[in-house]
This record gives sequence, C-alpha cells and structure tokens, in this order.
Amino acid sequence: MFNKEELEKVKSKALENHIPIIMDDTLEKIEEILKEENPDRILEIGTAVGYSASQFAKSTKDTCIIDTIEIDETKVAEAEENIKKIGFSDRINVILGNAVDVLPTLKEKYDIVFIDAAKGKYPIFLEEALKLINKNGLILADNILYKGYVMSDYNKHKQRTAVRHLREYIKEITEREDLETSILDIGDGLSITRVK
Repeated sequence: MFNKEELEKVKSKALENHIPIIMDDTLEKIEEILKEENPDRILEIGTAVGYSASQFAKSTKDTCIIDTIEIDETKVAEAEENIKKIGFSDRINVILGNAVDVLPTLKEKYDIVFIDAAKGKYPIFLEEALKLINKNGLILADNILYKGYVMSDYNKHKQRTAVRHLREYIKEITEREDLETSILDIGDGLSITRVK
C-alpha cells in the first residue's frame, strides 16, 4: 500500500541532510513522461535514499518494476527501509554495487533508463544503457547542465572532469543518428534521449 506521508518524510529528511534528490520540476516532467510511455521496466542509476525510485513507482502502473543501483552500502540499507515504509518493496529492487560493474551483468531490457549518479561516469552509463534499452526506449539523464558549468566557459578545477564528461555525454546523445535528444533547462538540466 502506497504511503504518501512516508514519501514526504523521505524527501524532508534528504533535504535536511543535504542528500541530493531529484528536483520538483524535474520530477514533474519525468512523471509526465512516465504517464505517456507507460513503461514495464525502469532502470535507475543512482538510488541515494530511494526517493526518486519511489516517485517513479507512484507514477507508473502496478506491474512496472524498477531496478535501481547504488554504490553506497549505508544508502542501500536506508533506501530499502524507505521503500518498504512507502510501500513499494515488491516493485523496486535495490542493487548494491558500482554501476560501472553492475550494468554489464544485467540481463533485463528496460523501457526507460534514468541516470543520476557520478557525473564523470555519464559516458560509460550511456554506453551500457544503450545495450539495455528497448527499441524506442528513453534514456533520461539528470543534472546534465551541472549548475550551468557545462554550457559556460567557467570551470573550477574541482569540477573540470565532471564537466568534460558531461559535455562528452551531450555530444554523443546529440550527434548520433540513432538517437533523438532534447535537453531541458529544468532543475539542473534534464536530457531526454529516444533510442530509434
């Protein structure tokens, strides 16, 4: 049974503890997409505390399964606990591990892949997502504009690698002929890529 109060609690706690969770306007857009696409299976790269996976479960049919990968053991335990309280543990599978290692081992095919993990790994995630996505599926990447750094000349040394890899990701999704991409300036940037 879906428990809305628990979902709100997870959101408040994450914000209090400065755990990055999906922004409201980004979530709103993704909910629209989920209603249009009506996916059977979603893959999320970057679980954090299970907030976005639970939101996706809320916006999809009862038979939609969500697999979500998280590298941090403590977060996995917290996410599983949250997902259970929210009422979606029968539909959300949390996989512990580094997505770079986990992705090549997955056997399922997905209608939607949502990327929201280490920015420096986005090109690798894309490569793996393309192997796992169904034809006509969607790959969504959050924080693609990364505080505006990606589209500007400004880049602090600390952010340089992330910015370079995000630019690489954008180049790939916008230049490949088998992909159709739009980049929205909502939240911290969201790219929507349709696999033809």
